Amino acid sequence: MTRIVGSLSRIDVFAFASVSLMKRTLAGWLASALVGALLLPGTVLAESSSGPYARIAVLRPNDGDTVDFEAGYIRHLEWHRQAKDPWTWYGWTVWSGERQRWFVYATFGHTAASLSNSVSLAEDERDNIANVTPHALFAGNGLYEYLPALSRGTGIPQATPRMEFTTVELVPGSGKAFEAALSARQSALQDETLWFRMLSGGPVPRYVRLRPRPTLAAILDSSAEQTLPDKTNPLIAKTTIEILNLRPTMSYGVTVN
Repeated sequence: MTRIVGSLSRIDVFAFASVSLMKRTLAGWLASALVGALLLPGTVLAESSSGPYARIAVLRPNDGDTVDFEAGYIRHLEWHRQAKDPWTWYGWTVWSGERQRWFVYATFGHTAASLSNSVSLAEDERDNIANVTPHALFAGNGLYEYLPALSRGTGIPQATPRMEFTTVELVPGSGKAFEAALSARQSALQDETLWFRMLSGGPVPRYVRLRPRPTLAAILDSSAEQTLPDKTNPLIAKTTIEILNLRPTMSYGVTVN
């Protein structure tokens, strides 16, 4: 009997040691998994810190193909949902301007690292080819940097029904003088006004200004803020002002105000 009890004691000791080892091994595995998740491209954790970079792109629906284009784009957004894309995508239709009915889509608040870790690039492109490109032409894709010293806002626009979208192309070499003139008037801005400098995607220097507003009347009522400083006139080669309508069903992860 004594030998049996002693034997059971040794078994208990062995079992306890084994369980302790398993716990340490499991804890180590969970720690490694957590570190791995932090390093995986495109994870939500990688998107937790907001940065200054934005992508703004333009699609031109084929003539007479607007309905099919919109349906295809909505299907493509469903792919983003299925892929658990952590990015937010805004979608607007040009309401006023030479590009009427064209589609502008954009994503904001990125770091350089997050831009390098977009979700499943190859699969994203395949789904684009299947659902979007048969019905539209990719007419532009720019990488921009938010300029807080010129702006009023966070760099991530409010999702309002309307937005004034201004594109300013400068004469070569005038970027610093243009930014200095806008910076001097920044404190006078009353409402959300976001300036971005284009880094890649077309002729430079080029800037865009986003002014989200709830209504067309709100855009017209703030026309005084719309005017650029007189000092910028000799610096500007071309200015284009368009009004965009937010398309909630053609946006992803956007909470409409």
